[in-house]
Amino acid sequence: MRYAIYFTPPEDDALSIRAATWLGRDAFRGEVRQQPDVAGFDASQIVSLTEDPRRYGFHATLKPPFELASGRSEDELLHSFEAFAAVLQAFEIPKLVLGQLGSFFALVPAERYGELHAFADACVKHFEPFRAPLSEADIARRKPEKLTGSERQHLMQWGYPYVFEDFRFHMTLTGQVPAEDQAPMRAVLEAQFAPFINRPLAVSHLSLFVEPERGAPFVMKRIVPLRALPERKTA
Repeated sequence: MRYAIYFTPPEDDALSIRAATWLGRDAFRGEVRQQPDVAGFDASQIVSLTEDPRRYGFHATLKPPFELASGRSEDELLHSFEAFAAVLQAFEIPKLVLGQLGSFFALVPAERYGELHAFADACVKHFEPFRAPLSEADIARRKPEKLTGSERQHLMQWGYPYVFEDFRFHMTLTGQVPAEDQAPMRAVLEAQFAPFINRPLAVSHLSLFVEPERGAPFVMKRIVPLRALPERKTA
């Protein structure tokens, strides 16, 4: 079993609902969803191109999947998770856009946002005592020979290459998209997620996901609200 600390909006949020339909799976309920028909792609292509993010569920990674360290229990992790969330304050990403990272697509911030990176850094550090060391096989799967120096250092120290200065917040919408399909896929995603693109995103909850066994779909274990932002005073 592995655990992961993610951000995802609540189950009833319009973005969560739209993303679950697009990916074909609701990680809150562990239910399969009927994916939309989209121009330029047949149903089997959409199933294939969303296979990887469908298994993980719609999310942004904060502390990547980890096995529990020796001597740690799930109850301890849950208690620490809830206590940690209780002292964090909610905030907004000012503008969410459709981005492309290599050959896959994701919803990303329009620019680097310091409060978001501080939030992610805190998650990495807080849950590190619960993380078991990576196995040699896990390290090899990350292909350390292809990582930058800082990414290799992060992999060995924190179990994941893309943390701290190498962190990029992203909510994945596809797997690897062939070059010839990237332009039409961008058009499809811009249409599917139009209500959420170029708009703020509230980071108001913290989520704990579980992978019951290696390769199984991730499911929501717990989602808790962060401390609400103070209400703005009006004249």
